[in-house]
Amino acid sequence: MEKEQVFKAYEIAKEAYAELGIDTDAALKKMDEVVISLHCWQTDDVGGFETPDAELGGGGIQVTGNYPGKARTIQELKADIEKVMSLLPGKQKLSLHAIYGDFGGEFVDRDQIELKHFQSWIDWAKEQGIGLDFNCTCFSHPKANDGFTLSSKNEEYRKFWIEHTKRCRRISAEMGKQLGVPSVHNLWIPDGSKDVPVDRAGYRALLKDSLDQIFAEKFPKEHLKDAVESKLFGIGSEAMVVGSHEFYLCYAVQNDVLITLDNGHFHPTEQVGDKISAILGFVPELLLHVTRGVRWDSDHVVILNDEIQLIANEIIRANALKRVNIGLDYFDASLNRIGAYVVGTRAAQQAFLLALLEPTAKIREWEEAGKNFERLATLELLKTMPFGAVWNYFCLINNVAVGADYIAEIQKYENEVLRLR
Repeated sequence: MEKEQVFKAYEIAKEAYAELGIDTDAALKKMDEVVISLHCWQTDDVGGFETPDAELGGGGIQVTGNYPGKARTIQELKADIEKVMSLLPGKQKLSLHAIYGDFGGEFVDRDQIELKHFQSWIDWAKEQGIGLDFNCTCFSHPKANDGFTLSSKNEEYRKFWIEHTKRCRRISAEMGKQLGVPSVHNLWIPDGSKDVPVDRAGYRALLKDSLDQIFAEKFPKEHLKDAVESKLFGIGSEAMVVGSHEFYLCYAVQNDVLITLDNGHFHPTEQVGDKISAILGFVPELLLHVTRGVRWDSDHVVILNDEIQLIANEIIRANALKRVNIGLDYFDASLNRIGAYVVGTRAAQQAFLLALLEPTAKIREWEEAGKNFERLATLELLKTMPFGAVWNYFCLINNVAVGADYIAEIQKYENEVLRLR
């Protein structure tokens, strides 16, 4: 798309939005605060680098598809992420799972991982000028095959996972310290029962005890932010998930940790956007895992749909952008993985830009005055505003591909890099 065309379209859009009292330049400047944490596991279908042929297994998660070109090494993964970031406007971080360590071809069990296994990632992130987030990996391991980790009644296994998570927090804190950007460590476990359990309370008491041991070690919040993530159900844990939303929400409030809201981890009729302002009244921050569930927690590539738009709107309307950490969490192996990243990340960014282009103060006035027609009419009017021109201008000023241009760039990378793997 020609630059002159983008500039002209933006000037027209700027005037149109100004008639509604919206400063598009200010909205674009505010986008500097929208930092998206890219999930490394889209590059290789959640395989990791513990063993040469590592594959996802267990834990109620599943990757579908066999599109060619997945990353097989740390070097390939880094190259893919660099390509992705070159096609994205705005700011990003990278979120790593513990199975993505630089283990030098040797098997290192998860209760033995150390900072040295992730120092090369920190050095790379420093070169890229980005921060790192981190995740303990409590799945795809023999000691998770019975469906329980931090709530396991096998004390040997439970101690193993406690030690693993403790080490992950230390590594995450060092990431934040070295990079000067707080690292969010997210704790998610697959623990649950396929059929009706009788000792829900017992499993949850064990999980609480494990969490208390894990979080006993304190780190500066400018280095580490802890988060806990719930799930409604998983494959093999359909009847009961130990770490339910209610469990973790109470734990987060009581223990000053972040609650993670993954919009694929709730009943399909629940709206995560509705939960945001409710929870922010009681916690300083929260973590989002943005995904797209289709019929169940299927982790499809994020698109600009009503669900993600409500999430972004509620954050902006609550003036809570600085209190919400935004991460992606999906894995689709049925299409070009670089394309999956770029489509999903741009969709999330577009939702936030749309939210920033809303005349919220005026609509709130009408709402408080009971002028529901005016409120509804304006919300509908916004749907036909020239948003695309503002988005294209945002891409242009960030020196990334505008409009459909990124599609050809990804196709070129596929032909020259991915298909040779």
